Amino acid sequence: MITEAGVHEKGEISLLDLIKNVKNKPNFQSAGAIALFIGVVRGENGKGEKVQKLRLEAYEEKANETLANICSDLKKRSGIIDVQIHHLLGEFKVGEDLVYVIVAGSHRENVFPVLEEAVERYKKEAPIFKKEYVMDSEGKVTSYWASEKQGKL
Repeated sequence: MITEAGVHEKGEISLLDLIKNVKNKPNFQSAGAIALFIGVVRGENGKGEKVQKLRLEAYEEKANETLANICSDLKKRSGIIDVQIHHLLGEFKVGEDLVYVIVAGSHRENVFPVLEEAVERYKKEAPIFKKEYVMDSEGKVTSYWASEKQGKL
């Protein structure tokens, strides 16, 4: 069974299963829109460094609680039927999926603002940690936790 929100090891869940989970909710017949955000590994960070891979870890118990609280809070909004946030953990290559945020609602104008808020909130509130492996101009690969560098990554 898929939970409403949480962290999962890479490969434990699929996007299609998550969409089916949303559509199988008893109140889904009220939905007129599903909005989806898929976060993927960028090949270049905000500093212009070439990203080789990412490693994502979490304080799992707290991350699950935080993601569930965000979803619960956002589901109270007018016209919103379901909100789910599923963040993957493990090692990821450029282009691979990292996170799925799904919002179902009565109309498209209901879902887009909630989708954006869900993404901004999980990024700020959930204890999920990113280690970035980058290659410099000479081909040397170094790694650091994202919090060790300033600026957007």
